Amino acid sequence: MEPNPRRTRLVLAGLAALATVAATLATTLNAGAAVPPPPSGWTTVFSDDFNGAAGTGVNTGNWLYDLGHGYAGGAGNWGTGEVESMTNSTQNVYQDGNGHLVIKPVRDGSGNWTSGRIETQRTDFAAPAGGKLRIEASIQQPNVSGAAALGYWPAFWALGAAARPVGATNWPGIGEWDVMEDINGLSSEFGTLHCGVSPGGPCNETTGIGSGQRACGGCQTGYHTYALEYDRSVSPEQLRWYLDGNNFFTVNANQVDATTWNNATHHGFFIILNVAMGGGFPGAFGGGPTGSTASGVPMNVDYVAVYSSSSSGGGTPPPTTSPTPTGGGGTGGVNAYGTIQAESASAQSGTQTEATTDTGGGQDVGFIANGDWLQFNNVNFGSTAARQFNGRVASGAAGGISGLVEVRLDSRSNAPIGSFAVANTGGWQSWRTVPANVSAVTGTHTVYVTFTSGQPTDFVNLNWLSFGH
Repeated sequence: MEPNPRRTRLVLAGLAALATVAATLATTLNAGAAVPPPPSGWTTVFSDDFNGAAGTGVNTGNWLYDLGHGYAGGAGNWGTGEVESMTNSTQNVYQDGNGHLVIKPVRDGSGNWTSGRIETQRTDFAAPAGGKLRIEASIQQPNVSGAAALGYWPAFWALGAAARPVGATNWPGIGEWDVMEDINGLSSEFGTLHCGVSPGGPCNETTGIGSGQRACGGCQTGYHTYALEYDRSVSPEQLRWYLDGNNFFTVNANQVDATTWNNATHHGFFIILNVAMGGGFPGAFGGGPTGSTASGVPMNVDYVAVYSSSSSGGGTPPPTTSPTPTGGGGTGGVNAYGTIQAESASAQSGTQTEATTDTGGGQDVGFIANGDWLQFNNVNFGSTAARQFNGRVASGAAGGISGLVEVRLDSRSNAPIGSFAVANTGGWQSWRTVPANVSAVTGTHTVYVTFTSGQPTDFVNLNWLSFGH
């Protein structure tokens, strides 16, 4: 690997404890309101209330800007037919000095549109097994209607983490959760799950499994709370959409096959806020933009928050003693269902160990970049198939740097049985437990954890891994 200045960095100070406050999740908030505290049993895992100075861009520790007409290597016009070019200009994306984010589409004198689209740096927003995830924002839709609104397409949504390293060429299989969309100034709310294959497939793509148009009175003249909950504590699992606290749409896991559902839900996500102009969705409701479409009508965002609830207490490591796997590979070897410390690898390439401030102390494996790997011998999965992989990761990578943590069996040249994407988590000792689904595994295997990135620089630290049923 090329020399990397991070190899001389100091280990960061310990993590600050996340506070939980016994309160109910808020519904409709006034402009400038604070991010609601989590209810009892939940934890705030991310929030931004956009309290920057007037005319400033977003906090790039939390967000990255999408630019142009599509992801590098991805479909043109963002795969939707929208016509604007996304920018990082404060003409299009800025904080207003009163606690709001403003995303404003603008048409120039030649009729060309620019607008804004931002994504969270983090890609690890996931519901733990047996727990819940809630993604929420307070938003005022663009206050425009009639002919002046044709082509407007504001949205608050999330994509599966694996979309980022490959420019979303794996859409829709990796999952898309549309928390709020409106088109053409209808003052409506559309909630949608995209999954499976396109066109057609179990999720009726490119339409997806959707709520249809729901009236949203006052959504253009005031702030309303849009939220999605992914609930893994019920059977079947559910995705539930809320407008001002009212559950108006639900998708159950048994509406599609198990593989489609798992691929669209059982992993991390990143959040997107944008205002598109034109494309297939507005086109289905009257088209646009046209010469009558008004320029410069913004979507305003008061806050974005992500909450998590876990029956096992959140992001703490799993217990170091787990039931011994039975059958399959016998009782010997490394217990796949216990905590497998990364520094216990039988072999490695390109990595180094270092002291960690994560729960329990000890060491993590760091300085991990594209092509590095760890090898764990004689990992015993027993006779009941493992279908879940958890990795305890941290990253202080610069904006736009991300990569995949992959699991392979018995040979590094074999295809991964599962993976998750990771980008900056807030620092090289800011730890997150990221779940991912894996192909069913039984017996005893050599487990390889491999690391893939489109950039040569370090992108992740790994403290431990474990598997689950």
